[in-house]
Amino acid sequence: MHKYELAVVLNAKLEEDDKVASLDKVKALIERFGGQITNVDDWGKKKLAYEIQKMNEGFYYFIQFDAEATAPSEIESRIRIMDNVIRYLIVRADEEE
Repeated sequence: MHKYELAVVLNAKLEEDDKVASLDKVKALIERFGGQITNVDDWGKKKLAYEIQKMNEGFYYFIQFDAEATAPSEIESRIRIMDNVIRYLIVRADEEE
């Protein structure tokens, strides 16, 4: 098992319940591919560095999880097609050893 961190930026125009549903869908994907979520940081609404899809703001979430080496590619392929996710990035957190 390796440690990973997933950064997700959700559409800023989402209602609260849609935002929670999208985040739950991302968490379910992690668990579906054998990941164990260890922490979820909600950074709230932040200004984007540049305009994406005519938006200047997004909801930022950072999810730390443990998973096998094959899980990130599976998770990324599913997150890529989610409507409310405007950006995402999975990085391996335990590589500094």
